[in-house]
Amino acid sequence: MIGTAIDFANLMLAALLVGAMFGVWLTNNPAGLDAAAYVAQQQHSIRTLNTPLPVLGGVTILATLIAAALARGDRTKLALLLIAAAAFIAAGLITRFLNQPINAIVIGWVPDAPPASWTELRDEWWRWHLLRLAAGLGGLALVIVAALKRDAAC
Repeated sequence: MIGTAIDFANLMLAALLVGAMFGVWLTNNPAGLDAAAYVAQQQHSIRTLNTPLPVLGGVTILATLIAAALARGDRTKLALLLIAAAAFIAAGLITRFLNQPINAIVIGWVPDAPPASWTELRDEWWRWHLLRLAAGLGGLALVIVAALKRDAAC
């Protein structure tokens, strides 16, 4: 019973985390935005997501590792969950060491007067976000496969 509850929590948390990443991909694509619109949009995202998403990511990693510990009798499920945890950790490291340093710079910009190099930082942030999203999607897919995995006795 506890295993089912942990699997459910793990699926829910992973779906919320990756769903938020996917939402950023849908709504924050900088293509076609002028400097003022981009800076305003990015600053709003930084103010609203910069703290809760890393917390959600940490809780998701913890839930995935707990689910893996509970699955230690099933080598395949254990492996799926450990690789999923690694994918979520990779997404977290990308966030912390690649996206957030750019966020710290962008939050101080004046929307109507960004620096001349604004497009370079915009494009770098977007590339890291796409890699982070890919890691998150991979982790979510593995959590789903692990949760759907049938025991050999079934």
